[in-house]
Amino acid sequence: MKKETGKAIRELSYFASLGISVALAIFIGLFLGLWLDKKLGTEPVLLLVGLAFGIAAGFRNIYKAGQKGKKL
Repeated sequence: MKKETGKAIRELSYFASLGISVALAIFIGLFLGLWLDKKLGTEPVLLLVGLAFGIAAGFRNIYKAGQKGKKL
């Protein structure tokens, strides 16, 4: 395998894992908010806060990937 092909495969795998990273960030925020809501009895409030933080973390991952893509 040529050196360029190996580099292209590594870059492709990084960007392919981005979707999993975004989904995971959203689900972690969602489930953490749900767990805290059940623990503290503040029903939809912390779920929505956790979801908002998860979405923000997902967008941060996309932004960081875009910055890395510019460097490549």
